[in-house]
Amino acid sequence: MRRKKEQPLLRGVMITDIGSEGNAVARVNDMVLFVPGMIPGDVVDVRVIRKRRRYMEGIAVAVTNPSPDRIEPPCRHFGVCGGCRWQHLPYEKQLFYKEKQVKDNLTRIGHTTIPEISPIIGSENEYFYRNKLEFTFSDRRWMTRNEIAGGKEIESSPALGFHIPGIYDKVLDIHECLLLPEPSNAIRNEVRSYAIANGLKFYYLRDHKGFMRNLILRITSAGEIMAIMIMAEDQADAREKLMDHISAKFPEITSLWYVINTKHNDSLADQLPVHYSGSEFITETMDGFRFRVGPKSFYQTNSRQAARLYQVVREFAGLTGIENVYDLYTGTGTIACYLASRAAAVTAIEYIQEAVADAIINASINKISNVSFIAGDIKDVLGDALFAERGRPDVIVTDPPRAGMHTDVVGAILRSGAGRIVYVSCNPATQARDIDLLSSAYIVTRVQPIDMFPQTFHVENVVLLAKKSEGLKV
Repeated sequence: MRRKKEQPLLRGVMITDIGSEGNAVARVNDMVLFVPGMIPGDVVDVRVIRKRRRYMEGIAVAVTNPSPDRIEPPCRHFGVCGGCRWQHLPYEKQLFYKEKQVKDNLTRIGHTTIPEISPIIGSENEYFYRNKLEFTFSDRRWMTRNEIAGGKEIESSPALGFHIPGIYDKVLDIHECLLLPEPSNAIRNEVRSYAIANGLKFYYLRDHKGFMRNLILRITSAGEIMAIMIMAEDQADAREKLMDHISAKFPEITSLWYVINTKHNDSLADQLPVHYSGSEFITETMDGFRFRVGPKSFYQTNSRQAARLYQVVREFAGLTGIENVYDLYTGTGTIACYLASRAAAVTAIEYIQEAVADAIINASINKISNVSFIAGDIKDVLGDALFAERGRPDVIVTDPPRAGMHTDVVGAILRSGAGRIVYVSCNPATQARDIDLLSSAYIVTRVQPIDMFPQTFHVENVVLLAKKSEGLKV
């Protein structure tokens, strides 16, 4: 067999920028080099692992001169866990590169002229800002490079934590996470200890066998707690004892559920959660609104920033009380409810039936009567028949998943004749692609990035598009 050619070791490489997916960027011999985990100002030795015609990818093997911007990450799992990759970058620098990411995507992918971008809205909390996390069980934990290099005998033990980036069947055992407030760490560590002490088999991701599979925790801004245990086998006795233990150990849990998921994937969209104890939901509040959150509900993961995000959406929508508004990808109806008091009518569409059920309840809780919810795939629902039934929209608000909008949805928006589109996105790259598709009829008039995810490269962005014939009026 031909031996794979070993790629070179590049010494003294200066990191100059941060590019897509948060990867650091350098230039070597007129080629772009991507190096994950570094920050601008670092001087590093890099082992090239992949070489293409226009760029290279590498791994830093040594930081010979750290950037003056580097700070000490507070998390003990930093560098192994892939969740918070920017902890070594000061927060003001994180905001700078996120805002730059938005601008680069809109101009390079969107191929459009954009107005001056409004300064990014930073998060009030840099840590403990999330309201939901999902943890995975594995029958054998990931061994870190430092452990292996130490040369000592390493104990093989199960794990409850996060997947190692890029390796689906490897899980890092997490003892402390700085993203979700307490008692999240206490609950997770207690569940792990109980399972080990009672011989409950952790899930093996390769052969899909084992009992303990996932743990989902949600904590509202008011401190209400939802815990969802996901098990891969229906062992009634073991399940009852485990759930009773969690309930007794943590009486502060507001809502306790379990799911029996025997599939080979972790998605719960087609699974039936079983209510075990406490309330059947938790409640999140925002600017006087109350939103019911169930075990399968979508809610923005940074509650405090969600309020600021929706304020921007409402400002961009420019409602006067007479508009017919369409809210696409409405989830549990939070944006629809938030806009309803300033609109004549809101039609909200969502493909997850359970989310629509929650949305209807949320509208009722907040005494909102001018919102109609439709369950269905947006590419099938949004179209001429709906326009004929509900009237053509004056304003469209769209908040799609990371993959962006289906081309059929973009086509329907173009046919709708809406005067304004407020596009909310957690992925500026796909947002820019969709804006390019809409550019035949719309121009970008405002851009507002918002940081929903401190310590990560992810950024939320809100864009206002105006119909070209009305662009100067908006």
